[in-house]
Amino acid sequence: METVDPREVQQLQAYLNEYGQQMEYLSRQLAIIDEGRSEAAAAIDTLQAIADAPDGAVVLPVGGGTGVRAHVENPQSVMVSIGSDITVEKDNKEAIEYLRERIFEMEASGKKIGESLEKVRTQINEISRRLEYLYQQARLAENSLQ
Repeated sequence: METVDPREVQQLQAYLNEYGQQMEYLSRQLAIIDEGRSEAAAAIDTLQAIADAPDGAVVLPVGGGTGVRAHVENPQSVMVSIGSDITVEKDNKEAIEYLRERIFEMEASGKKIGESLEKVRTQINEISRRLEYLYQQARLAENSLQ
């Protein structure tokens, strides 16, 4: 029977807490990436619909589940945010291609974050198993004293 070092238990619990925080952070990052991918995909659909609309008429959301019919004067001219409050004008096809590239980049980032999540999850499982073993050893030692 192995003696249980309380410092090891404390250290493992601290690691478990730290890894739990990492899991939360990585999960939030993954959710942000998923939201960005969804927004980019929706923007692609909208840009394609605008380009395909014969009269340039679209429904413009104004909030609260409402929208107004609007006419897009130049459906081929799209303003695209490229970061740091910088917006550039691109034609519709270029804007769609830019968004597709962004989706590809976000998917790659999401994959890396998913791999990191899996590594952290593995560490958490290993620490949990070790803690459970130590708790069992402590219970056995306590029972043998009685």
